[in-house]
Order: sequence, then structure tokens, then C-alpha cells
Amino acid sequence: MVGGTLDFYFFSGPSPQKVIEQYGELVGFPTWQPAWGFGFHLCRWGYRDVNDTREQVTKMREANIPLEVMWNDIDLYHALRDFTTDPFSFPADQMAAFIGELTANQQHYIPIVDAAIAKLVNASDTYDPYSRGSELDVWMKNPDGSEYLGQMWPGYTVFPDWFANNTESFWTDALRNWSISGVNFSGIWLDVNEPSSFCIGSCGTGANLTAATIPTMFFPGTPGNLVTEYPEGYNDTIWGPSGNITINGTLTFGNHSLARVLPKRGLGAAVEPNVNLNNPPYALHNADGFLSTHTVSTNATHANGAVELDTHNLWGLMEEKATHLGLLELRPGKRPFLISRSTFPSSGKWTGHWLGDNMSKWRYMYLSIQGVLQFQLFQIPFVGADTCGFQGNTDEELCNRWMQLSAFMPFYRNHNVRSALSQEPYRWDSVAEASRTAINIRYSLLPYWYTLFANASLRGTPPIRALFFEFPDEPELFAVDRQYLIGRDLLVTPVLTPNVSTVDGIFPGQGRVQWRDWYTHEIVDAAVSKNTTLDAPLGHINVHIREGSALLLYDRPAYTIAETRQSPISLLVTQAPDGYAFGTAYLDDGESVPPTPNTTLTITATKGALTICPCGTFDVPQRLAKVVVLGAGPICPVEILINGERVDDDSDWEFDAKLGRLVISGVNLDLNVHNTLTWK
Repeated sequence: MVGGTLDFYFFSGPSPQKVIEQYGELVGFPTWQPAWGFGFHLCRWGYRDVNDTREQVTKMREANIPLEVMWNDIDLYHALRDFTTDPFSFPADQMAAFIGELTANQQHYIPIVDAAIAKLVNASDTYDPYSRGSELDVWMKNPDGSEYLGQMWPGYTVFPDWFANNTESFWTDALRNWSISGVNFSGIWLDVNEPSSFCIGSCGTGANLTAATIPTMFFPGTPGNLVTEYPEGYNDTIWGPSGNITINGTLTFGNHSLARVLPKRGLGAAVEPNVNLNNPPYALHNADGFLSTHTVSTNATHANGAVELDTHNLWGLMEEKATHLGLLELRPGKRPFLISRSTFPSSGKWTGHWLGDNMSKWRYMYLSIQGVLQFQLFQIPFVGADTCGFQGNTDEELCNRWMQLSAFMPFYRNHNVRSALSQEPYRWDSVAEASRTAINIRYSLLPYWYTLFANASLRGTPPIRALFFEFPDEPELFAVDRQYLIGRDLLVTPVLTPNVSTVDGIFPGQGRVQWRDWYTHEIVDAAVSKNTTLDAPLGHINVHIREGSALLLYDRPAYTIAETRQSPISLLVTQAPDGYAFGTAYLDDGESVPPTPNTTLTITATKGALTICPCGTFDVPQRLAKVVVLGAGPICPVEILINGERVDDDSDWEFDAKLGRLVISGVNLDLNVHNTLTWK
């Protein structure tokens, strides 16, 4: 921000959650996510052809690591141009066949869309998106009215002007033509939409267009810019050619850390006199020269006469809106799925976000927690990092820990840079096993995730929360940024450093709140208002359940989200010492744009009783198969009633006095009607 008239809004709260919700009322609540978007996504810049891409899908299934969505980066393009497929490496007919295979297996496909559109280089060049855009006059201009020409991957490029009358329809047509040509995408990935440009100013104006080249310093994997550094912590005295995560059981993150020192990083200006648009007063001291470095110049002009100096931060937002509306037109009634790099207030109405081109370093895994928490404040809750890191080379231990951490973040994608070491989770046995474990939990929790995001879309409630959001009167939680809550009920304590088998974490509630281990259901003997050390061997991420919660789960998580949603349902209830527990579950078809039929289940527990009350018009097809109650009491029940009928078969339930755990497995309840379970 470099100037303008500023409007200030104050949100009175009083709680952190209410402040965020009130901000959402102003900028707009987040878009509804399709259920399949919560699956695991896989991508890299560097899949050389359609067969290479297909091989990843095959290898993931062979390793039994669930894969919901396969992505392609700009390798897909012909001459690196948007809305194309390379005729040699990604022929349209082969892409259509490949995407058809994914669809038949209830999986999905997402391609990249870059912000810049290639300019024709000579009279014999053909590229319909540029030609059609020129006919419709949708490109940004120089102050003299000529086309603004920057430089991006395909060479000299133009940029859509979202203020022009025909741009949205042009964009929708480009998406439609691409889709019917063989790239039948399920969603769109909007990249470099700040928008990025490799040169300063309209560098192609008056230039020899045929001489446009991609600056090799920006293109990883080319001579002079190979990704050759060792993974962080590589120790050449003990690591083998492929790296050894342990030697005789000892973790080997070693002495040769290659951590990189990072560099520091008016309204109506178009009609104001004596303003140098490219070097305005109060320019940012960003240690990188001109404001226009790596982006469209601040004097680029829009159809309404505005200039980039005043509207620059809106570019990505307007592209997101146009893409969202375009996908709605292409698939009426279906929720658009978008991920974008650039964001602005209200971007969450149209898109999700990934945290950008991070590094394969332990610090960046830690920083991803802060990034996800920040975007909850911005009402862009569907967010995640490039798992295992994007730039540089990862290693087994880092990828193991990161695959588990990201399984407990909203957007879950592994993405890797061109020419770096491959990091698909099947590459290492330990990462494969850790991924299977974490994804199994993630998919079983899908009703919980789905409900949290329904609440975000309905009222702006943040799905991921800093600990103090739920416990604002505990100042010892204010600085905690290595743990976080999913909703109010799940506490995640990941390992964020190498060479350890324990992790320290604080348990909110100052000793007044019980937390149970997700895996064992045991109550944690937690220190009061300070850290507790937890076991965390490689492949294990600590997750704890808050007392008083009631979680609807899929009892048999499967390979895809569609298969998982057909699973029978189970219920996990963690009663507080007084018997109280409460939870809700929002259910609908997972893909229709609201308003659509939906049902909310309200689950309430008291001592010796549990009720499930549905409200809504959506017919819940799954049956409730199992109920697990933690804290049901120290004494084994002698009688269990389901809707007033005694459960006579002792094999249908069991009780663990040590955990106070009652498991009722002989349940086959219709969730479309009121149900009551009692025990005494």
C-alpha cells in the first residue's frame, strides 16, 4: 500500500472469534468448498509428460496412499502458453483419456493457469486466447493506449484488464475451450497473479517480439539454474548417496546445515498532476529497486482510466472472481474449486490459497502454521503450504513430519520444484507409512472438517484457531505458534525440528480441561500452564481431543473422498467429568452450491445419556454404526438402551474401566430421525 484514502473499520468482538466473524460480515464469508477438495493433492513442476503424470497416480495407488487430485504445472503447456497442451508431451487426446481414467476412479484433475497471456510473435503465429482478447479489447494498456507488454514464461506477454467490459466473458470462453479440448479440469490453480513480470515496465513495447526469451535465471532445472544443493542437515560423513535417515537407530540430521540467509524484504493517481507513477512519493523501501520489480508497472492503465498504482492489489482478486464465475457458468450448480497465490480482502469469497513458493527447510514447515493461522483472520480459511517444501531438496525425515502436519491443515498438497529431488510420499517407506496413517485420520474426520467449513461459509467462524482464541484468559497461550486447534475440539502438536523423538506442548485450560490422546483415548497428565513432553517417534503426530466434544466420523475411511463418504458413520463422544458433551455435524451432498438441502445433527450428552437430533431436509444415506463414549464412568454399565430398546447381546458393546470407554458397536441407526442412547 503506497497511498490513497483509507477507510477504517473497528470490530468490537468481544472474543477473538467474534472479531473474525464480524470482519467476515464486511468482506464476505468464504466460498463453499466441495467435499473432494479436502482430499490429498499431488503436484510438481517437472512432470515431463502425461505418462510421467499418470505414473504418479499409479504409484500412489500401489503404495495405498490416498490420492484425490492430480495436478500439472506449466509443463502441461505448449510453448508455455495458457490454455494449451503440449502436442508432444501432453497431447490433448491423451490428456482427455488420462483425466477420464481419474474421473472413472472418482479422482480429480487440476491444471495451472498463469496470469500473463502470450503475445503473437509474427504473422504466422497462431494463439486464439491472444487473438480473441485483442478483438474484445481486454488487455491492459500503456498510458499512450498501446498494449502493455511484460515478460513471463512464454516470452512477451499481455495481461487481462479486469476493469474492461468483455474480460470476464473472454476468460470464461478460454476456460470452456480448454475444457472441451481435452483438459476436463475439476478446478483451477491461479499462479503468478500478483501479476508477475520478469522485466520492469512495458519491456516488449517496440521490441523484436521474436527475440523474446525466458530469462534462464528464473527457470529452475536449466543449465545455470539447477537445483543442486543438498537437503538441509545433510552430513556427507555419514549419509549415503540417497541419504540415510538413521544409522543404528540414531537420526542423522547433521552438521552441514545449508540454511540460507533471506534478504529483507493515491487514490486517483492517474489524474493527479506531477506524480511519477513509476517512482511515486513514499515508495516502499523493499530493497529490490522499483515498485514494479517482478510485477506489472505502476503506470499500466485500465479501461476505466485507473492505473496500477491505485488498483494493483485488486488484480488477483478480480481474476479469482472471474474464474469462480466462469467455473459456475461451465458447471452450473457445482461449487468451483480454486487455489490462488495472490489474495486481497474478500478473496475468500472466490478462492482458497496456498502459502507460496516455500523452501524445503524445517523453519518453513514451522512458519506454515503461522501462515495458516493468519489466513483464518483474513476470511481465507482454505489454505495450506507446499508440503515437504517447494524450492530446494527435501529429505525423508522432513517430508515424513511435514506430510503428517499438513494432513491436519485445510488444504493438503505436496508440491515440488522442477529438477529437485522427487518427494512424492511413496518414495520412502517411512513417509508412505506416516502418510497413510495421517490421511486415514484426516478422512475419518471429514464430517468434522466439513462442518467447520460450513460454519466458516455461513458465519465466518475460523476452522483453524490459535490456542488463545478458545482460551483468551490464559496469557501463557498468547505466543504459542507451534501448536494449533482444529475447531474447538482437536489440539495438534507437531514435531518441527529434526533428530527428536519427543515434542513439548502446552495443554490449554490451566488444568481444568481434560485432553485425551486421539490414538489411545488416555487422559493426558498435563502440566498446568506450561509445556508437557510428549512421545513423538518418527511417523507419529500428536493429536488430542478436548473434553466435552462430540465428533461425527466416517468409520471406514477409503482411498477417495467419494468412497469415504459412502462409509458407515461412527460417533466419538468425550464427556467432561459432569457428563456434558456437545457437537454438531453439517451434512449435504458435498458439491451443490447453497442454498441446497442440508441437515445438521446436534449431538448432546449428559451423564448416562446421548441424544442425536437432526434438523434439515437432506436425506442422510449412511447409518450410524458405532458409538464410542469416553468418560462414561468408572463402573461398567449393566443396561444399555437404544431408543428405549434394551441391547441384550453383550457382544454388541464393551466397556474399558481404565479409560471409562463405552463402545457400542451393535448400532444401526437412521440419522434422519431423533435417536437416544442411555446406559446405567
